[in-house]
Amino acid sequence: MLVVIDVYSRECLCIEVDTSLPGRRVVRVLDELTATRALPQRIVTDNGPEFAGRALDTWAFGRVELHFIDPGKPMQNGYVESFNGKLRDECLNENWFVSLADTRRVVEAFRREYNEDRPHSALGNLTPAEYVARTELPTAGSTGFERPYDPSMDNSCLVTQPTVSVELQPQPDSLSKRSD
Repeated sequence: MLVVIDVYSRECLCIEVDTSLPGRRVVRVLDELTATRALPQRIVTDNGPEFAGRALDTWAFGRVELHFIDPGKPMQNGYVESFNGKLRDECLNENWFVSLADTRRVVEAFRREYNEDRPHSALGNLTPAEYVARTELPTAGSTGFERPYDPSMDNSCLVTQPTVSVELQPQPDSLSKRSD
């Protein structure tokens, strides 16, 4: 799973679910996001091979700063770690996934609920979607970040691959019974 969070708005921009997410796939997801959103000043990631490889480095060169958290220091990526905890506890641990398509559907529903129905105290008790609607965020093609400066918020986008393994297993009632 690849999770992309906008630190400024606390919005989960996407959760990419698949069995493998190499660097080229990360780049494709970021390209898709930049079709509608301006690039952040910085992208903060962990040190996974999908982020530390050539594909993301080449994509970012001259466009956006890549910032890698220190190994073993997940709290340097606190917003994403907090989100990943909620994703794990409230979605992944609570569902039995029967296929990759089912996992994508359930995870996307969680992402929408997180963005549209959960107020954040840091956003004046607005949901991320309400905050984005009330704030003039840069769109694709704009030059730089025109967001109001707030030292408590960073104009960066956090990208991480959570340490969550989603196993696709058949539902118990669909397991074939052995005949002895």
